[in-house]
Amino acid sequence: MALVLGRRLLSRGAVAPLLSRRMTSSTDMQRLDQFESLSVKRPSSFVVQVELNRPTKRNAMNRAFWREMVECFNLLSTDENCRVVLLTGAGKCFTAGLDLMDFAPEMMRWTAEGEDVSRKAMMLRRFIGEMQESFTVIERCPKPVIAAVHNACIGGGIDLITACDVRYCTEDAVFQIKEVDLGLAADVGTLQRLPKIVGSDSVVRELALTAAKMDAGRAREIGLVSRVFPDRDAMLEGGLAVAKEIAARSPVAVQGTKVNLNYARDHSTAESLDYMATWNAAMLQSEDVMKAATAQMAKETPVFSKL
Repeated sequence: MALVLGRRLLSRGAVAPLLSRRMTSSTDMQRLDQFESLSVKRPSSFVVQVELNRPTKRNAMNRAFWREMVECFNLLSTDENCRVVLLTGAGKCFTAGLDLMDFAPEMMRWTAEGEDVSRKAMMLRRFIGEMQESFTVIERCPKPVIAAVHNACIGGGIDLITACDVRYCTEDAVFQIKEVDLGLAADVGTLQRLPKIVGSDSVVRELALTAAKMDAGRAREIGLVSRVFPDRDAMLEGGLAVAKEIAARSPVAVQGTKVNLNYARDHSTAESLDYMATWNAAMLQSEDVMKAATAQMAKETPVFSKL
């Protein structure tokens, strides 16, 4: 019966999408290796390190970066060999923020005279929405993302790390919401996400309105980061250790936890409990529950299937 059914499916082309997905996995791996502004590595089983990779430009965010972030995290979202992401910066600092030189032609166009204001506004709105997606894609990715910040994290760097799940930094880290110094309000996530992270409206407003620099101690004090390390090497070691801990857990449980934490942040307690009940009505039927329980009773390390 199974053989007959298989033949029918093949004859109707029903298996083609499955075969297509399998075939694209190797292609996706190649795409992850070909980014201009990002370096993608796999330092451990089920752990992916995404590194901002323009060290000679202080990892300034050029146009390629904004495009590649979307492509990278969309690929990792469905990569069965990725369960957690460690986000780092190459070179002397994490990031200097937006690459103003690369965006100069665009900025000149924004202020050009003669174009219809409404049409220019619609163009700008689309442009801003596309840039917002470059960091929202991190938040939407079901795999937890750990940001590891060393030295400078300026402007767009704050937008970036506030979309991550866990944030660490080095003792020499400096954070700055730089946008008011450039004549604009931060528009790709900081003003929307930072208040929900630090829990102090006054602190957020002070930092955003004055462009004041914040050191590692202050960042930990307000809850922007959860751990401070002596230097970059120690931070990467610590970040990787936590990433391995997460990767060893059930991917069903880990991803369900992230999804529901994000949902609870943006909804009422009642709505979130209802969503959780619906979620776990399906996920409690996972084989991972029995695997985890059996392993605990036997004092063994469970091995979970790819997701």
